[in-house]
Order: sequence, then C-alpha cells, then structure tokens
Amino acid sequence: MRRTISFNDSWKFKKTSEVPSTFPNSWEAVTLPHTWNNIDGQDGGNDYWRGRAMYVKAFSRPEMEEGDRVVLEFLGAAMTADVYVNGEILCHHEGGYSTFRVDITESLKEENIIAVGVDNAENDRVYPQKADFTFYGGLYRSVNLIVVPEEHFELLKDGTPGIKVTPIVDLEKRNAVVNVETWQNAGRVTIIVNGESKTVPSTNGYSKAEFLIENVHLWNGTDDPYLYYATAKLESGDEVSTKFGCRTIEFDSQKGFILNGKEYPLRGVSRHQDRKGLGNALSIKEHKEDMEIIREIGANTVRLAHYQHAGEFYDLCDEYGLIVWAEIPYITQHMPKGRENTISQMRELVTQCYNHPSIVCWGLSNEITASGAVTDDLLDNHRVLNELCHSLDKTRPTTMAHVFMLEQNSPLIDIADIGSYNLYFGWYLGELEQNDSFFDEYHKNHPDRVIGFSEYGADANIKYQSENPEKGDYSESYQCIYHEHILKLIENRPYLWATHVWNLFDFAADGRDEGGKKGENQKGLVTFDRKIRKDAFYLYKAHWSKEPFIHICSKRYVERTESEAEIKVYTNQNEVTLFMDGKEVEKKSGDKIFRFKIHITGEHVITVVSGELIDSATIIKVEKANPEYSLPGREVVNWFDRDTFDPTAFSIKDTLGALMKHPQTAVIVGRMMEAARATRGDVASATKDNANLERMMAGMTLESLLKQAGPAIKKEQIQGLNSALQKIKKN
Repeated sequence: MRRTISFNDSWKFKKTSEVPSTFPNSWEAVTLPHTWNNIDGQDGGNDYWRGRAMYVKAFSRPEMEEGDRVVLEFLGAAMTADVYVNGEILCHHEGGYSTFRVDITESLKEENIIAVGVDNAENDRVYPQKADFTFYGGLYRSVNLIVVPEEHFELLKDGTPGIKVTPIVDLEKRNAVVNVETWQNAGRVTIIVNGESKTVPSTNGYSKAEFLIENVHLWNGTDDPYLYYATAKLESGDEVSTKFGCRTIEFDSQKGFILNGKEYPLRGVSRHQDRKGLGNALSIKEHKEDMEIIREIGANTVRLAHYQHAGEFYDLCDEYGLIVWAEIPYITQHMPKGRENTISQMRELVTQCYNHPSIVCWGLSNEITASGAVTDDLLDNHRVLNELCHSLDKTRPTTMAHVFMLEQNSPLIDIADIGSYNLYFGWYLGELEQNDSFFDEYHKNHPDRVIGFSEYGADANIKYQSENPEKGDYSESYQCIYHEHILKLIENRPYLWATHVWNLFDFAADGRDEGGKKGENQKGLVTFDRKIRKDAFYLYKAHWSKEPFIHICSKRYVERTESEAEIKVYTNQNEVTLFMDGKEVEKKSGDKIFRFKIHITGEHVITVVSGELIDSATIIKVEKANPEYSLPGREVVNWFDRDTFDPTAFSIKDTLGALMKHPQTAVIVGRMMEAARATRGDVASATKDNANLERMMAGMTLESLLKQAGPAIKKEQIQGLNSALQKIKKN
C-alpha cells in the first residue's frame, strides 16, 4: 500500500554551498514552501540574492515492510537541486518548475539527515536566465516522502504520475475510446475506467487497456467541466489514479478555437505564480484565491506563464473548465548550451501534465528572439522541441509566443503548429491602432496560419489618476483606455484563436524601477497582493462575466480640478441611472461602458443604479491638482524654448531614424536610450541590438519616445538633450 508523508516541517536553512556533516541546529528554522527571495526579489534594484543555499532535515526511517521502497518527491526546487542523504549525493536536477523524485531506500539508516542544495545563480545552461520576472530560489513547493511496496508504479522517470490517459472522442457517435497506459515493475495491472475493470499483462514494465464510454459526458469548458476517473492497481496494493476529460479541440485560421465541434472563442488572462511578500512559495490557499479571481472576471482561458505551474493549479483549471496554455521557461534569450535543459523541462512538462483536459497546447518558447537574432542553433532547438512534443503527445498542437518585432516571414514561425504574438503598441512604443494594423496585415498575408494574441497590456499604478490620461503616465485611467481599445480589436477579429491579457496580477520583476514602484511589473488588472481590483478588471468582467454587477471607475480620483467631470461606469447590465447627492441626473441605455457628464462645485456623492445593483463614489472639487495623482516627471510639454528653436538644427522633434543616422546625434541619443532601458530591467536592456525593433522605432519622433519614457528621463536631462541636439546642424 502506498503511503505519502508530508515532509514540509522542521527544516533548517542557510545560504551556503557547504553540505553540513552534522545536523545544523543553529541554522534558521523554516517550513516549506519557502523561498529566500520573497523580500529582496520584489524591492527593485535587480540585486536580489542569487546563489546556492542549503536545506537540511533530520528524520527517522519510516515504517517499512520487506521490499518497500522509499522515494523523496520534490514538487519544485528552483532552479537546480542536489539531494544528499546521510552525506551521499543521490540526485542532481536542473529546472525549477517541475516535479522530480529520488529513491533513497539504500541510503537509509534508523536516523537520517537529508540535505538539499538549491541554486538559482546565473549560468549559461538552465532556463530561465533573462526575463521580466524574478527568478525566486528555494524549495518553494511541497516535499513528500513516498513509501511504496516492492512492486509499484513508476515514480522516477521525468516525475511521471505512472498513468497516462488518452480519450479519443467521436462527436457523431457520442462515445469515447479511452486508452490507459501504465508503467510498473509488476506482472499485471488492473485498470478501472467509468466502472469497468480490466486486468492486463505488463510487458517490459508497460501495460495498456482500452475502454469504450457510450453516451460520453463531455468536458465542455466553463459550462460543464465534467471529469472521469481512471485508476490502476497492482496486486501488491500500490495504486495510482487520475482525473481526465473527454473533449475534442480544433484550431482554425478563420474561426479560431473550436471545442467539441463548436466555436469557442478563448478570451482570458495570463498568470505568474508569485505574490507580494510570499514570492513563489504559495500554498493551496493562494492558488484557490487566484482561481476565484479568474472565475470572477469571467475568463475561459489562462496562459500559465512562463513555466510549469503547480499541479494543484492545473487541477483547479480542470475542475472549473479553464482552457490552459502550458509552457516551459525557454524565454527571451537563446543559450547555445541550454538545449538539453529545454528538452528535459519540456519532457517533464508533457509527462507530468498530459492527463489534464484543460491543457490544449504546449508552448515551445516566449519572445525567444527579444535579445538576439534567429540563428540556426535557435531554429534547430525549436525543431527538436516540436518533434519531442509530438512524440510524447499526438493530441495537442505546439505553439509559440513571438515578440512583436519578429518579422512575420521568419522561419521560426513555421516550426510550431499554431502561433501567437505579444504586442504592446500603445504602451512601450507606437500607437494603439498599430495593434489593429499588425493583425490585419498578418491575417491578410498569412490567411492559413492560426494566430493568437498572447500578451498585451499597460502598466497602472492605482495612485495615479487623470482626467486626460495618456500613454506612459501609468495611470489607472489610461490602462482603461488601452484595454477598451484592445477589446474592440479582439471583438472584430474572431480568427484570433486565443487572447490573453498580460497580466491578471501585478508581479515581481526586481529589475524594474518605473511607474512609482520598484521591483514590480504593474500591468496586472489586480494588485500584487490581490487586495484591489483595478478599474480595467471590471471592464473585462463586463465583457466576460454573467454575474450581474455595476462599477464606477476612477473612485480613487477623488479630488478634481475640472468643473465638468466624466463619470464612467462598467457593467454587464443594459441600463444605468446616475444620481448625484441623492437626485437623479440621467438614465442611459447602453452596452458595458456608460459615460455621464456632471458639473461639480464641492463635495458630491455619486451613485449609479441598475435594478438592484448599486455602486457609489465621492468626488471633491478643488482648485489645485493633487500631486499624488500624477507620476513625477510627466510635466514634459515645455521641454525647450520654442521661440529660440532652430529648425535647421536637430532637435527632439526629429525622428529616431534621422537622429541615429547622423554620427554626432547618434552618440547623444544612444546614451539617453541606454539610461531609459535600464529602468525597465534586463529584458528591455537586451533589446538594444534588435534590428526589427529599431526599424519600428525609426519613424517615431524622439519627443514621442521621451514622453513615453516618463520619469526614466528627467525634465532637465531632456532640456539638456535638446540643447545638445540644437547645436548640431542638419546637412
């Protein structure tokens, strides 16, 4: 009989590379899950500690019968791990996001010491090494001790669950042929599916049984995520089981995603697995809270970025019907020495997650060309991964998330079965309308390609509010304008197989220092601590959720200088009445977004009503703008004296392309751009040599780029920059 014993308590921890010879009583006591970067990995500066640390635990030999095996199970050790039992190294694992196990039976004594050296230091072979998120170190998921009889299901190879279920659904016949495979060191296996039991022989450690489910109950997304169970038993008493779902998936270049024969537009969010103050050391409590917020917004898909997430979260996606994009952390920068690691991480991802009906594709990489060219080695690495996925799973396609400056005719795009783009026009550069034109051009030129929208977003600090929001101001108000535009784009392009907001939650990126916060990417629709839903959250809820609600935007914009104020309301109801100080002002019919104009003279209570739904806000007329509402450094209108402007000389009014062509101005502007990139972390710095990005930016004026940079470039620096450019005559 299999026994699983939690091994999360009574660990000792120290930042050291040395394996202790005796139990270190003086070390810090910790309980798993644990990360050593939950504070310094979120405070900015890009200086969080990355290195090797040691976890140590003393334990007694568990009760064992003759022939039993004892296996240690690690659900996540970031990023590499060495496992020692009684001073003997038994395992080395590279990859911080997948399960691995080690048989410790032969090393056991009556009293034992386990030591685990975990390392998240920089190297040139284990992914990720460059990306816009913090690479937390530690034993940040649970550790278990598993005791199994001598005859047992496979535990060690790629962290396998030991059982693999492949349902093949015939929609016309309304049945499913279910193939169940198992791996074990026994003579025969009994497999049970939907109440039917079959005993099959084991040949070279492998068994397979086929079942037919008549009148199959389909796993049908969020509407009806029905799950079946498959169980496999050995005569020794060892047993494994898994949930599975019966469904069909298709991807069409014109219709998008198709679930069970019906068009099923995938509209949802992306998720990182960290939280304020906790880092990535999450419990099931935090996973469930995240899932509840995803369900509240009404999404039907989630991109689990940019690595294998906790098994509990995939389970939640199965149970609630969320369609999942699963991927490995092959991201931003291709490392020639990292190929074997991409292969092992992909093999573990597919092996461990195969049975989840929520997963519909395997992501090969994310923005892998952001900091380098498309080389032969990079292409070959992707071909190997693509073939590996198809050898392990013949039921799901592969995909990639391409950085927006990747050429549409790049040979990289043709490798995966389907594709997707990360676009940030209207935030990092360019205008919002360029997102529309990009997809229109792409779909016109490649009508047979399946394409999606894998990332889009704009940072918002909830402190910042504006009556006249604009790109780069980090205001909650501009984030709404951005997403209002993108939602229209999506609605008008049904061929997009999936769209994922970047991101549902703010997350740690210790290299960032922007938007009034250090160490955070603030593109989330919800704050890092999950306590505050930003206004844009309710915009998506209005489009996706069936739960009736009404929400007044800009509640945090209390003190206002304008005499006429706009009150914007998001709701999934079709009629809204606005009251001011208890008196009805106006009733409107509409769809999702309602705008009212009111005159303000003092302090007013604004109330909006739709049926029994109600929401209120307070606004106050003031003479002077509250400086807390604006990002310092945004007052960039009068950067230079326009009366003394010399049109025969260069200035910030010239395009970046023109400035970079001139040897003198290129040096001046290059220094400025390097300083601006540094505030947005390693990924932004790595894009400096990207030729496609340079071509996109060449047509933009330096004035526009500077305005978007916000406080990364100080007003005085801009004045000095323009003054320097004005001294250089145009030819």
